[in-house]
Amino acid sequence: MKMKLKYISILICALCCLLTASAQNLISNSTGSSASGRSLGTHDRNGNPIDTTAVTDAKTIPIGLYQWKVSRRLGNIIPIAVDTLHAGFQNTNDPAGPTGQYNYLGNLGAPRMSRIFFDRKEESQFFFTDLYDQSVLRPEDVTFTNTLSPYTNLTYYKSFNSRNSEERFKSYFAVNANKKFGFGFYIDYIYGRGMYNNQSTALFNGGLFSTYRGDKYDMHFIFNNDNLKMRENGGITDDRYITNPLDMAEGKKQYASTDIPTVLNKVWNHNTSYHAFLTHRYNLGFYQKKSENQPTDSIATTNESVELPQEFIPVTSFIHTLEMDFNGRKYITQDHTQNQEYFEHTYFGNDSIDRDKRTSIRNTFGISLREGFNKWAKAGLTAFLTHEYRDFTLPDSTDIPDQRVVKHYKENVVYVGGELLKEQGKLLHYKVLGEFAVAGEDAGQFRVEGNGDLNLNILGDSVRLDVNAYVKNLNPTFFYRHFHSKHYWWDNSDLSKIMRTRVEGKLNFKNLGTTVRVGVENIKNYTYLTNTSVPITNSNGEILSFKNNADVKQYNGNIQVFTAMLQQKIKYGIFHLDGEVAYQKSSDQTILPLPELSAYGNLYLHTGLVKNVLQVSLGADVRYFTKYNAPDYSPVIGQFYLQNPQNQIAIGGCPMVNIYANFHWKRTRIFLMMYNVNQNSGNSRYFLAPHYPISPRILKMGISWNFFD
Repeated sequence: MKMKLKYISILICALCCLLTASAQNLISNSTGSSASGRSLGTHDRNGNPIDTTAVTDAKTIPIGLYQWKVSRRLGNIIPIAVDTLHAGFQNTNDPAGPTGQYNYLGNLGAPRMSRIFFDRKEESQFFFTDLYDQSVLRPEDVTFTNTLSPYTNLTYYKSFNSRNSEERFKSYFAVNANKKFGFGFYIDYIYGRGMYNNQSTALFNGGLFSTYRGDKYDMHFIFNNDNLKMRENGGITDDRYITNPLDMAEGKKQYASTDIPTVLNKVWNHNTSYHAFLTHRYNLGFYQKKSENQPTDSIATTNESVELPQEFIPVTSFIHTLEMDFNGRKYITQDHTQNQEYFEHTYFGNDSIDRDKRTSIRNTFGISLREGFNKWAKAGLTAFLTHEYRDFTLPDSTDIPDQRVVKHYKENVVYVGGELLKEQGKLLHYKVLGEFAVAGEDAGQFRVEGNGDLNLNILGDSVRLDVNAYVKNLNPTFFYRHFHSKHYWWDNSDLSKIMRTRVEGKLNFKNLGTTVRVGVENIKNYTYLTNTSVPITNSNGEILSFKNNADVKQYNGNIQVFTAMLQQKIKYGIFHLDGEVAYQKSSDQTILPLPELSAYGNLYLHTGLVKNVLQVSLGADVRYFTKYNAPDYSPVIGQFYLQNPQNQIAIGGCPMVNIYANFHWKRTRIFLMMYNVNQNSGNSRYFLAPHYPISPRILKMGISWNFFD
């Protein structure tokens, strides 16, 4: 991780060239149509094209690709659109998200959490890496590609500050050996020095993938590595360095960000993970000739009849999915005096390192009756059996401070379940999945999830209605039940299962550019992390400081969350306005705080120059949310937790504005952005987490290239 970014870039570019040369030899020797120069003709499940392909003259390389993801449990194919958008590139590297909906710690790659409750992902069994989802990929996030020619994307982001700049390099490579088999790799490296002291990030995510999609056998494989290192500063010591600098020493009007003291130093979190994922299936079925109205690859002359090719109709599939996860975490502190002053407890020796490990092996076996093999099979039906083995390693003794005793927590769980799936056709699609834990640590846990979409044409507008719903009765994940560390310690064997019920609908009018989203959720036995710091007072009872501590709590009643969101895109000539407004209401703001109103607006002009080859967007966007007692952040566990009730501070109520210019030239996209331009306006409360200000005004840029050779 200490290797300079430029050397990593050179190494990756060399690897791209090597693989490209090898791939060209594979393609030139293959007999399939991958190098035939024709469009792949891919469509989504509604029959709409999901990519832009180009057929060029004989002297150029054929261009065309389509992409998809797979479901994590059963490996179902999920088509996705190829990213060819002209707008929004300037926000693709923003930790706050494309519409500024995330709270984060102010530096690129830092932990983050969505303020929109319905957009928060379900916690994993190793929750330390969940908040790094800007770079960490789960199996369902990995993109697979089928391409006519080797495809490479290189993307580079940078902020312009000589001492504290942030950089990010991403690469993606995919190639097909023939029509059925393809492989590639992806790399994402983030290096954020940090505009404030002691907050640097160095995050690496990389993986290899391969896919085989034949008539009788399908396979998808991923091997991935995460190496995440973050320096923890605990936030700035006093928010007035940002909000009221005149109140601070020497009467300065403004402090340089690097002059502001922070709570902690010489503290790091380091997560290392290895993941292997394999999903494959064998299909039984039959061949039949394509109907005459289906596209064919055969070309007939005036003296020849068209020979209709055969297509394979799968009837039954035998499915196996394997997931293997190996996670390690280290929490490192090197200042014993600081530990005594800041933390209520120090259980181990002065220079001890917290180490937590997890091993997880999960096998799923399924048998599926496939959709569409005859006129009565209107949906596919799958039954599956899952076994999961977990092994967690934690420190387990404080009797001998300078020696480490560890304990293994081994868990086995057996699930049975089924899935009803309809993907074919244009009008209606749906999926209903049920799963029940019949034995092991999570026995009695269950989930029933369903989603569907209805596609209509109303008054010439394409209208789509999406509905999502679930009922879940979940055992709290392991680290809510057990956690041992240098400063926090808990064992909660009496936690009840968490019951969650949600119904959500989304209505999209394509031509109007309008999307309406409404949902409601009820949670019983809501389980959460909270700050239990102990106040230190003087002889008059005045609070001088707090000794930090944390714990897990469970609310045995019911909490309701209501969400309503409106997204609207307006266009008049070259002028565009994209807006989003979200209203949320939590029935208990003390336990589950949410901002009632969140808003995003993007006003820009978009036009084509140089015979429309160059696309240009110039604009400004603004993000805003109402004040609320947002969750604080704990460096010890790398998680957001509720603020101490005796020391709460609200964030929000301050608009944040960026101005930008986007350029799209053929296969290259570039942006320049002035970030946080209104830094010193209003109340200057530019915090997206308590005591963690975002970067001051700074110029950022990004460039992305696509290569087909």
